Amino acid sequence: MAWFRRDLRLIDNPAWTTATHCGETAALVVLQPGLLAAAGPWRRQAYLKALAGLDETLSNDGAGLWVEVGDPAEVLARVVAQLGACEVTTNADVTRWSVARDHKVNQVLAVPVTAHWGTMVHPPRSVLTAAGTLSRVFTPFYKAWAQLPLPEAKAPGTAQVITPPATSTLRHALSSLSLEMPEPWSEYHALDQLDSWQQRVDDYGNNRDLPAVAGTSELSTALRFGLLSPRYLAEAVGNDTSGRASFVRQLAWRDWYAHLTAEHPDIDKVSLRAEYDRIKWRSGSDADADFILWREGRTGYPIVDAAMRQLAACGWMHNRLRMVVASFLVKDLLVDWRRGERWFRWMLTDGEIAQNAGNWQWVAGTGPDSAPYFRVFNPITQSRRFDPEGGYLRRWLPELASLNNSDIHAPWQAKPLDLAAAGVTLGSTYPLPIVDHAEARQRAIAIYKQALNSC
Repeated sequence: MAWFRRDLRLIDNPAWTTATHCGETAALVVLQPGLLAAAGPWRRQAYLKALAGLDETLSNDGAGLWVEVGDPAEVLARVVAQLGACEVTTNADVTRWSVARDHKVNQVLAVPVTAHWGTMVHPPRSVLTAAGTLSRVFTPFYKAWAQLPLPEAKAPGTAQVITPPATSTLRHALSSLSLEMPEPWSEYHALDQLDSWQQRVDDYGNNRDLPAVAGTSELSTALRFGLLSPRYLAEAVGNDTSGRASFVRQLAWRDWYAHLTAEHPDIDKVSLRAEYDRIKWRSGSDADADFILWREGRTGYPIVDAAMRQLAACGWMHNRLRMVVASFLVKDLLVDWRRGERWFRWMLTDGEIAQNAGNWQWVAGTGPDSAPYFRVFNPITQSRRFDPEGGYLRRWLPELASLNNSDIHAPWQAKPLDLAAAGVTLGSTYPLPIVDHAEARQRAIAIYKQALNSC
């Protein structure tokens, strides 16, 4: 029996391949109401659509997805006994929650649970330094990662897939949770998206930082829920051009953060450079008010506000802008990076601990091989460099659309007549900046230095 979690596909899925090399098998998903409630609306919707996609794929083969609601340990014990299963196969994960869940399942089951690593290219502990440790600097990790051969893909077997009873279908499970059956989003949709990306990936190095153009793959959510195998993606894209090699390098970053999380399961709670947990973050009502303005896209900095509005509207944000808005929260507003990490994880369709916390620690300067503490993204410079004609800003900030290509990046610097001609009233139709960037930068550097120098 295959137990699906973050691997909602049949193609290039080692757990499914193993499960189908026997006489018969079942494809099981366990829905946990608490986890569904804890997921943000966009991620929950994406997950349910992915489940519907897997169910559709299995149903097209004459079976269907077996879905139960409850505690995984109790559910698996019951279903294993009901089916007389001799083994459970699954794909492992690295978060503290998933490790604890799997440990509990292993304790109660009378049959073995065989775990694979279909959620990343290379599994934890497979990319090590000469000393046998995980590199805390990305470049040496990447060099070792790139030298490893890709794991061999194996085709599924010919086992008969057991059709679930009427009380164990996805539709029945969702109905019991008062949820509607969503439109399916399957691995075949993700493969179509990959085909489209193959037409653009050679220009990745030139376009990856430009939010107004389709310069990134936007495959992160498909990877998050396992509609696409990261191993397959690395193999399909290859490294024949600089754009392709640069893109595949991002999969190494993804693996590295997962490997770090396997060693530091509290990566979302504790700075990986302990000295930075001495930073005196702002707190109290003023900090809370600024956090809300940041969250709602009302900071007065157009590139920050546009990105946060996109996040609210779509559950996704361009990678360059994730860095910009994270830096603004942490460095300009001096708000604890953990608050931003939690908000992103709640809102993002691709939100999960390893990647999200790893990237937030990189921007905050608190993680290994992170941006140095004195690197503070200038939101105006970033906006003018990567959205020079303001196309992205105009899409998400229509109230600024009539400003010229220079003023739109910093409306408070525009001449009063130009603001009036564009219909912009600062403090009314668009907010004034909530902080002076130059002053905030100096404050952040001083606070970071204080943390480093304190005993």
